[in-house]
Amino acid sequence: MKITFLGTGTSQGVPIIGCDCYVCCSENRADKRLRTSVLVQANDKNIVVDSGPDFRQQMLACKLKRLDGLIFTHAHKDHIAGLDDIRGFNFIQREAIDVYCTTAVEQQMRKEFAYIFDEVKYPGIPELNIISIHNDVPFDVKSVLVTPIEVMHFKLPVLGFMFTETNNTSTFAYITDANFIGDNEIKKIKNCEVLVLNALRHEKHISHFTLEEALQMIEKINPKRAYLTHISHQLGTHNQVSATLPSNVFLAYDGLNIEI
Repeated sequence: MKITFLGTGTSQGVPIIGCDCYVCCSENRADKRLRTSVLVQANDKNIVVDSGPDFRQQMLACKLKRLDGLIFTHAHKDHIAGLDDIRGFNFIQREAIDVYCTTAVEQQMRKEFAYIFDEVKYPGIPELNIISIHNDVPFDVKSVLVTPIEVMHFKLPVLGFMFTETNNTSTFAYITDANFIGDNEIKKIKNCEVLVLNALRHEKHISHFTLEEALQMIEKINPKRAYLTHISHQLGTHNQVSATLPSNVFLAYDGLNIEI
């Protein structure tokens, strides 16, 4: 299983428009963060989690030529805004793209992208095959087992996902936009191979883990390796933060590839 971090930034990305703080002004490419998204490649299939405002740029950067599944964690704008750009894959593959989401996410997409769902369709609009998923039911994406992990983003239920490749016991758990994970959900990902978890900043936040809270959760889940994502400019530079982390915890950055 190969993982590519397409974006590791918060909803505004890094640098933030109009900000001249030392992080936003950093020349280190690891401090340039698009909106959070990840590419999972397993069993020769390409699965993307979330299509935010930077989706087109991310697909071009990783030179993806085929999309086998698009999975949504939740319906906030920084996670669904790039949905229209799957048109490129429709054209190449000559088929609708499988989109996996909860009913709540589908309802929001129907509001924000009403033209996609019109009965009389305008030529060239995105073609979706929506597959409904539920917080407690594992599902299959082209022979990749995906187990939903329900977390809380303040008062909003959000899904993380654990990926298990066919004929491979290695597990990859991906959680973003969370500030609470219940014990029953932790059991699903306990001792996983690789965990990705959000760590927004140092100061307390209403809907995201701080760095300290993320490290405490990582210790509780006990993965072999962990990577931090959904990072704001308030956390510090990549080099600064990386120097403070435990030996099995890493600060993710855009374009990072890992093998499981």
